[in-house]
Amino acid sequence: MISAIVIDDDRDTVNIFVDYLEMLNVDVWAVGYDGKQAVALYCAHRPDMMFLDMMMPEYDGLYALEKIRGIHPDAKVIVVTADMRKDTEDRLSLLNPTEVIYKPFDPLVLKTLIENHKTNKTSTTS
Repeated sequence: MISAIVIDDDRDTVNIFVDYLEMLNVDVWAVGYDGKQAVALYCAHRPDMMFLDMMMPEYDGLYALEKIRGIHPDAKVIVVTADMRKDTEDRLSLLNPTEVIYKPFDPLVLKTLIENHKTNKTSTTS
């Protein structure tokens, strides 16, 4: 089973996202609501995947992604954002997220991403 952490400052979004992931047989180990929590939760749990919002007050997703990349450059961090500004896109390209999903997204996008991860995980451990 794939493990995940979900980070978003909107608690309703977190709850819906967790429900989606659980329907896809993903084990959600933790949730958080800002970039600082994201880093702490990543360090504590080291999940297979982290779903990370970009726009959050105080410590945003860019902060978290930069810190997590410093800890583990190959961490699977999927950015989930509605922020389509050029400067954010430029910073994201430097921090190299595993994937970027733009809100609002079709749940099939999430299903495909999880299935691809399961396939890649199986082929690298066999």
